[in-house]
Amino acid sequence: MKAALFTLCLACIGILPAKAADLAAYTEQLPPLNYQDGAQLTGFATDLLRMAAHDAELSLSIELQPWARAYRTVLETPNSVIFSITRTPEREPLFHWVGPVSPRQIKLYRLNARRDIHVQVEADLMRYTHGAMFESAAAKKLAGLGLQPGRGLDLGATDEITLKKLLLGRTDTVAMLDWAMAWQLKQQNVNPQLVRPIWLLDGGSQYWFALNRDTPTHKVRRLQAALNQINADGRMHKLRQKYLAE
Repeated sequence: MKAALFTLCLACIGILPAKAADLAAYTEQLPPLNYQDGAQLTGFATDLLRMAAHDAELSLSIELQPWARAYRTVLETPNSVIFSITRTPEREPLFHWVGPVSPRQIKLYRLNARRDIHVQVEADLMRYTHGAMFESAAAKKLAGLGLQPGRGLDLGATDEITLKKLLLGRTDTVAMLDWAMAWQLKQQNVNPQLVRPIWLLDGGSQYWFALNRDTPTHKVRRLQAALNQINADGRMHKLRQKYLAE
């Protein structure tokens, strides 16, 4: 009786702890898919997840974290989601998967005016200097092909910097995710016709939402059904146009 009265008193003065969200999502800074704009978390995948959770009648919280911490949190915490994440054979049994969210293609770009640059086979890559963001998937892909900093690989702190180096002629090409290139061209007010893709470095993956394995399957099914409907009725395409400049 005393416990019930105490709970009632807490409710009356508004200090009861907030109810946990049905799903707690974690993501990293990866524009235009997911990123922080001022005090707001936004981006194509962020907005898509909010839309799907709303349609599935699942409350949602989203927090920006370093990728390694977010990955560990979702592995260990039921009712949690990580995005945007590639679905690989190694990760397949670790999560429930909802998606796909977006294709993932890493391309090599050159200036349209640099018609002297030709890549027809992988070995041709060794003839040029390629820009890529430090620690990015693009940089790791190039390193895996034998390119090294100072020997065909020029690393920049951000995609913005690597694109500027290409435009200034400091690199022959730049390796970047296709949606990231579209985003950077838009952000830097660069005419998209100034650059063109010449080689597909990696095009075999897609981005997904990954849920902790102990998340109730009914939540997973509801979220997937909502995402399917968003795709079917055209809302996903409209959202993609907003962020990915298709």
